[in-house]
Amino acid sequence: MRTSDFDYPFDESLIAKYPLKERDLSKLMVVHTKNKTIEHRIFRDVIEYFREGDVLVFNVTKVIPARLMSRREKTGGKVEILISKFIDEFTVEAMVSPGKKAKIGDILCIGSSKIKISDRNDEGLRILKTNGEENFYRIVEKYGTPPIPPYLKRESEELDKERYQSVFARIDGSCAAPTASLHFTSNLIEKIKKKGVIITEVLLHVGIGTFRPVKTDNPEEHKMHTEYYRLSEETAAIINRAKKEGRRIFAVGTTTVRVLETCATESGTLQPGEGETDIFIYPPYKFKIIDNLITNFHFPRSTLIMLVCALGGKDTILNAYKIAVEKRYRFYSYGDAMLILNK
Repeated sequence: MRTSDFDYPFDESLIAKYPLKERDLSKLMVVHTKNKTIEHRIFRDVIEYFREGDVLVFNVTKVIPARLMSRREKTGGKVEILISKFIDEFTVEAMVSPGKKAKIGDILCIGSSKIKISDRNDEGLRILKTNGEENFYRIVEKYGTPPIPPYLKRESEELDKERYQSVFARIDGSCAAPTASLHFTSNLIEKIKKKGVIITEVLLHVGIGTFRPVKTDNPEEHKMHTEYYRLSEETAAIINRAKKEGRRIFAVGTTTVRVLETCATESGTLQPGEGETDIFIYPPYKFKIIDNLITNFHFPRSTLIMLVCALGGKDTILNAYKIAVEKRYRFYSYGDAMLILNK
């Protein structure tokens, strides 16, 4: 298996620079993996694929305004900061640009606040510290802007404060949205509940590493960035009961998949817990918990498309992507969705 096996021909004009006016009017490609058929629907039609007793699992992380503009105290030069992870209230891990000019020991000014570049980790991310008097949560709240993806090639706007956030996001901590969640509306969720679907949650704070390209020829040599996760006893019990009774588990997004598979035992049950996960899922991974997946369309050669291929079958998924390009689906964070039905 090579990283190049997960490539597909792509047209950059398909990148969705803005969300649609209504969240649930995105296109939905439904991939039936057993008979390898594809349907083309609208996202709000997803309700038709649920049945009573199914379990639908969301990631309830909330995107923080993680993008900060600073200036170097010595030269006044601009430095962009994208926070990847809070280490504690006074310390963060972040990507800085331009990185070559951001040296250890440099002082960066954000408004009236001063922070220090104290270290650089193996992945090239900087460790930034405040002076201990003002914490990063307040700095982010005061000066931060939504960290929309750089491939959108635009500045964040007022609409991004709402639309680059799911309707059920509630726990601060992500520097990027779990984008499959962005298609759901409160009204659609209520309709799904009325159909007898059990809705439950996990937590994974999305870091920069999730979206970094795989640069090694052999995917097994790629090192995943760690991300904080939490799985409650309640969610574990709901899913374990459903699995025992043969009911289906739907995951919303690859981040949800990563939590559930991190917490899975070899016997196919879930153990509640929290910590840092660096799980990397690629073919021929054998899934222990999830049956079906709602996801967006992902970059070629990314860890995300590898996960999707592991679930739906590489040939099936790459064929679906080829069709999505031909039919001009909208791609990436603000783009359209795919439902992978294995069961």
